[in-house]
Amino acid sequence: MSSGSGTIVRGGRVIDETGTRRADVAIGDDGQIVAVGPDLDGTGATTLDASGCVVTPGFVDLHTHLREPGREEAETVESGSRAAALGGYAAVVAMPNTEPPIDCAAVVRQVLDAGAAAGLCDVRSSGAVTAGRKGEALAPYGEMAALGVRIFTDDGNGVQDEGLMRRAMEYGRTMNAVMAQHCEIDSLASGGHMNEGAWSSKLGIPGIPAEAEELMVARDIALAKLTGATVHLQHLSTAGSVDLVRTAKAAGVRCTAEATTHHFTLTDECCASYSPLFKVNPPLRIDSDVAAIKAGLADGTIDAIATDHAPHTQEVKELPFDEAPPGMLGLETALALALTELGDLSLEQIVGLLTWRPAAIAGLSDMHGGPVAEGRAANLCVFDPETAWTVDPARSASRSRNNPYAGRKLKGKVRHTILFGTPTVIDGEAQR
Repeated sequence: MSSGSGTIVRGGRVIDETGTRRADVAIGDDGQIVAVGPDLDGTGATTLDASGCVVTPGFVDLHTHLREPGREEAETVESGSRAAALGGYAAVVAMPNTEPPIDCAAVVRQVLDAGAAAGLCDVRSSGAVTAGRKGEALAPYGEMAALGVRIFTDDGNGVQDEGLMRRAMEYGRTMNAVMAQHCEIDSLASGGHMNEGAWSSKLGIPGIPAEAEELMVARDIALAKLTGATVHLQHLSTAGSVDLVRTAKAAGVRCTAEATTHHFTLTDECCASYSPLFKVNPPLRIDSDVAAIKAGLADGTIDAIATDHAPHTQEVKELPFDEAPPGMLGLETALALALTELGDLSLEQIVGLLTWRPAAIAGLSDMHGGPVAEGRAANLCVFDPETAWTVDPARSASRSRNNPYAGRKLKGKVRHTILFGTPTVIDGEAQR
């Protein structure tokens, strides 16, 4: 690095898919990493202190609800990007259940332009599987793929028609797209608001059985095998789903899976308060399901930790449990929840679940998630794995406050986030 320019991240422990080492990271003015090694000469460069910290590729979230267009009162691309940066994310994939839905090039472009204008995170857009997310006809994949869309999903709805989903997979395979599925059979889930089990019976709240998810997981695995397409199974929540994916992978089926932080940290017992903060879709499950999700993350069955960051205004989230919409915030707590709750996983495993593994699924490995190495784009996260803090929803960068972890003590805090060489977070403070 030439004297008098660039940035140097000094004194950290670098973890990426190539291993772990003590090293400084020097970044040039062009946003590229120019050197990685101990005791680099940073004369004249801006220095970011990483003492006692871990330096990793910037995190990648496969499942973020940014609400724009249509529900900007709950979140905008800008406010969601700021929350993402504070959480250590350099890239997020925006879900398509907006108003209007992201089912054509025009809406994709709107989301991408808003992300670029915010400049806080690399916002990528998913595209709907079906027009209007109505489950009736395929959306125009080609025009969305031309804008860089790789993941297609009707998230919030599962595609119910098997024949239509088969055609979606066949079409998507021709353009190397990933068909992602919200796994839920409507006829089994309809009218339910939490997990079907002992707690739903005790609370008198209609439940959603595990089978509503597992039947669609099994169906889409079968369709992936039939078509040769890649299917990505979103927010797995049950032990049965994890077993199905484990078996499918062993058989060579092209499938990947994600799990959210709330599905490995919370159970349906949380709903005993009748607080809609704990209402999500798929619902919080039982202890054995949580244990299975953790095991799936540990053994590689589940490929990525996703947030399913789902902002809602206080007005709608304070409705009665059966009327309130499902969803909770997740971007700013994902790292700490993983570090606090996934004690059986190594730090390297957790970093992989947040970085290079989701980046590969999203087709972003050319600039995100890859090795922290010379010539790579400087998309980085620096976090202190030992910093203790207490969750305070009032301090969130999101426009919404529907965080169920208020008052919870966690460990692990992002210190700096760097996007294409520019710090978006310094010492825990967003720079825009």
